[in-house]
Amino acid sequence: MPDFHRVIAIDGPAASGKSSVARELARRLGFVYVNSGAIYRAITWYMLRRGIGPDDGGRIARTVESAQISCRLKNNESRVWIDDVDPTNHLRDDLVNKAVSRVSTVPEVRKIVTEKMRNYARAHDVVIEGRDIGSVVFPHTPGKFYIDASPEVRFRRRVAEGQRDEIAARDRADSSRRASPLTVAPDAQVIDTSHLTIEEVIDKIVERLKLKGLPL
Repeated sequence: MPDFHRVIAIDGPAASGKSSVARELARRLGFVYVNSGAIYRAITWYMLRRGIGPDDGGRIARTVESAQISCRLKNNESRVWIDDVDPTNHLRDDLVNKAVSRVSTVPEVRKIVTEKMRNYARAHDVVIEGRDIGSVVFPHTPGKFYIDASPEVRFRRRVAEGQRDEIAARDRADSSRRASPLTVAPDAQVIDTSHLTIEEVIDKIVERLKLKGLPL
């Protein structure tokens, strides 16, 4: 990856623990933390705010290509602004939760978000979490991990977060979409977090990275 700094890809389904793991791993290593889901959620919020339905792929494609999407850093974490508006406080709104899986299937949306993530990696060492980071966005990075947990544990975590989206439906949407579906990259290490603390998961990741010879 000659154009990129060091990249650690953390993939996995909703409520698997990947966001908590990725954020803390980045803090421990001094890397920038990038939440790809936040970019998709920001775009979804933007579409809903403009009265564009999540199934109107044509209008979504045209609108996202003309929107001014700015990816910045705050406290070494990614932040997204669209048309000079910061939607951070709305990224977990119920309407966004219900629509984000459909908006994220639009190829033009995925293309733009992929390029934004690669731009982060061109400027910084990054820990990036999402659903296709190791399989599509950075397929050549040696640091690939797939974070998972049992459906029961994931459901409890989602409820504890105050989120109302249905785990099984989200899994079906993410795994069956045509554009970059959720999948385990062939060379990714799978870690089941059902009975592990965040620190234990991070310890496993750091150990694996050292075995791969990735300088930390």
